[in-house]
Amino acid sequence: MSTTPKPRELSKAYDPREVEGRLYEWWESQGFFIAKVDRKKEPYTIIMPPPNVTGELHLGHALTATIEDALVRYHRMRGYSTLYLPGADHAGIATQTVVERQLRKEGGDRHELGREKFLERVWEWVGKYGHIIDNQHRRLGASCDWTRKAFTLDPGPSRATRTTFKRLYDKGLIYRGERMINWCVSCRTALSDLEVEHEEMDGHLWHIRYRLEGGDGHLTVATTRPETLLGDTAVAVNPNDPRYKAYVGRRVVLPVLGRPIPVIADEAVSTEFGTGALKITPGHDPNDFEVGKRHGLPIVNILNPDGTLNMEAGKYAGTERYKARRLIVEQLEAEGLLEKVVPHRHSVGHCQRSGDVVEPIVSTQWFVRIEPLAKPAIEAVTSGRITFVPERFEKVYLNWMENIRDWCISRQLWWGHRIPVWYCADCEHQTVAVDDPAGCERCGSVNIAQDQDVLDTWFSSGLWPHSTLGWPDDTPDLRYFYPTSVMETGYDIIFFWVARMIMLGIENMGEVPFRTVYLHGLVRDEHGQKMSKTRGNVVDPLRIVEEHGADALRFALSAGTTPGNDSRMQMTRVQSARNFANKMWNATRFVLTQLDGAESLAGWSTRPSRKHREDRWIASRLEQVTREVHRLWGDYQLGEAERVVHDFIWGEFCDWYIELAKVRMRAGDTSPRKVLAYVLERSLRLLHPFMPFVTEELWQHLTEAAGRPKSWPVTITLMPYPAPSEEAVDQEALTDMALVTDIVRAIRNVRAEFKVDPARQLDATLSALDAGAALRGEAEAVRQLARVGSLTFANGVPPAVDNAVTVVVGRVTVTMPMGDIVNVAAERERLRSELTETEQRTQSLAQRLGNEQFTSKAPAEVVEREGARLDDQRARIARLRELLSQLGA
Repeated sequence: MSTTPKPRELSKAYDPREVEGRLYEWWESQGFFIAKVDRKKEPYTIIMPPPNVTGELHLGHALTATIEDALVRYHRMRGYSTLYLPGADHAGIATQTVVERQLRKEGGDRHELGREKFLERVWEWVGKYGHIIDNQHRRLGASCDWTRKAFTLDPGPSRATRTTFKRLYDKGLIYRGERMINWCVSCRTALSDLEVEHEEMDGHLWHIRYRLEGGDGHLTVATTRPETLLGDTAVAVNPNDPRYKAYVGRRVVLPVLGRPIPVIADEAVSTEFGTGALKITPGHDPNDFEVGKRHGLPIVNILNPDGTLNMEAGKYAGTERYKARRLIVEQLEAEGLLEKVVPHRHSVGHCQRSGDVVEPIVSTQWFVRIEPLAKPAIEAVTSGRITFVPERFEKVYLNWMENIRDWCISRQLWWGHRIPVWYCADCEHQTVAVDDPAGCERCGSVNIAQDQDVLDTWFSSGLWPHSTLGWPDDTPDLRYFYPTSVMETGYDIIFFWVARMIMLGIENMGEVPFRTVYLHGLVRDEHGQKMSKTRGNVVDPLRIVEEHGADALRFALSAGTTPGNDSRMQMTRVQSARNFANKMWNATRFVLTQLDGAESLAGWSTRPSRKHREDRWIASRLEQVTREVHRLWGDYQLGEAERVVHDFIWGEFCDWYIELAKVRMRAGDTSPRKVLAYVLERSLRLLHPFMPFVTEELWQHLTEAAGRPKSWPVTITLMPYPAPSEEAVDQEALTDMALVTDIVRAIRNVRAEFKVDPARQLDATLSALDAGAALRGEAEAVRQLARVGSLTFANGVPPAVDNAVTVVVGRVTVTMPMGDIVNVAAERERLRSELTETEQRTQSLAQRLGNEQFTSKAPAEVVEREGARLDDQRARIARLRELLSQLGA
């Protein structure tokens, strides 16, 4: 491809499919996104949150890439040495599940294949599909340095992971122990607490009689999981509960199995819940586990890894857990031990990945002792070394960190970072090493075997900001680009990822991993519902890109949004964004026609002469917008900055300045040409970080036609971002032109409201005491843009005219005789009637929305829709009153 994308004649209509692929290929081939270590420049680094290698782009990825790319492009244009480092996560459970599903379709499973062959299959799958999401990020316009792309299982990050494990182990911060953990029977692995999502569910409390040993009575316990009674090793009561004091120290007979177990007293037992007698199952309940430790109770595990019951279950061994529940309840009922069953709503833990109900079990796993790591991570935030955007999430982070528990990091999977621990069969020593050892470090025996488990995916992801830059080696990238600048991600993974990156970054590097945490919200559907496949409301971002272009998707996702708040994906926003791209395209086509054949455009790029009021106005508005956008970037209000630029380009440059310039150029004045080119070029630069494709294409055509200065780069990507200047804003021009545009708008509104034929001109008189000079200077513009025939001026009192509409605009009164166009008296009556009806509808809607029964029971989207209707009705009332005022009522 040539050194620049050769400008051709700008097509009549914008086709993103023709533009976007061509431009991205050119950007990448020219190396515009490759980061350089340049000590003369300040670095700006964003490490992309690594999407799962299994994944395809969803709206969350698209929003992340949109925000991050905007930040990177903005800072690249500001002169920073920018690094936007892409990557992918091996996604242990997700990837292994995908490949295992393929094997089942082929009639096999991983155990038949064996670990080594299975991992070969997974790597084969990753090689075939792992690049898909990279190309999808390219389609979005993400300006990543693809030469530095990282994968969590690459040699570098793998070595970083092992190094971290060994360092923490040597410090006593990683240990192996028997603890209560969360077990997913579908994934067949342990889960950390964060990987369990709790959901309120309707269930039951089964009241079961435990007969006293000796047959002289019974104790009734209540449970939500009757099958776990097979693992009971005690019944506990509160020592202060008078109902049960006499039973403490005796034994009851465990139903189904007939095993005697003791009755114990423990302060943790609530006298209010259930019957006040609690079955204690130390192997399957975290609270019971703690009670068991206090009383020295045995731990009985009744579950196999696949969710069936094991040999501890007696005759129910091999039975699936929920089938066993049903059969045990039937047996209890048949033996007269089931006292009653009552409905009970309670919180049930589910695996975040599979959605299956999680089983608490006692298991030997690897853990990180987290409190010593949490303390410096807390201080990093309280001291201000790391800031959260928005600030409110700082409290969320600190609250969790101050109550953090040890982290279970071992997973019973094959795909991932295998735990770097080797067990000696001869002396039972465990060797922890970065590199595979040849033998036991204690006795030298070669009879050693590596731990079968792998590390939690989030362990290696927690090293991402420094492992991707070369740690544990002292690399130029690590010295220059670390700490990174911003970690941009969703607020839903503060604990999964952000907190762990902070802890491990400080531990390994002695420095925070990033200065700012920018958190975006969830992208919901148009009704505010969370998107899910089960609801059928998932929006495919790639389909939007195909139909409307990447710029339209980026704009729809980000414009007007604020950090940390959820947003709604509405196709109307996408269509509006596409319309905006078309608007700029057509505006640029017009400007290009004016530049074609122009004799002299010298100085167009450096604030051309602005003698005319309209030119001074648009240049002043450009300066104001530049200052406002600069402030908003600094406050991380990207969505608002984007909206400000959009409103300026569409509402002021396209709708007003171009139209005003046309009036002058039709009269033979060519001076607007340079101003058109100057304002358009700077506007494209202001917008470029948000909509990179269309701005690059238009900038190429514009600068080719106007004459690109030799000192400029060949791409808008490397152009300086417009910065606020010292140039004074012309307040007089701003005031005068605001009045002119308001007058034109008011006349247009009257024409529209009273349905005046577009071909028919209205006469108008402008009455003002102190605005005469500006208005007379813009008379031709008012005449042409408002379709006015005779435009006259009066000093002071407006003329008395029959059958006229009068509009007050600031300090000017606009009087428009309607002649035979409108019967003003009849129109007054029609508007009064509509006003009465609208007021009645508004009152009815207000009463409905004020009714708590309606607002509490109706679906949220219905309440919202009715609220919007009320707002519309109130706006219409205000407009009707305004119109009646204009008609002298």
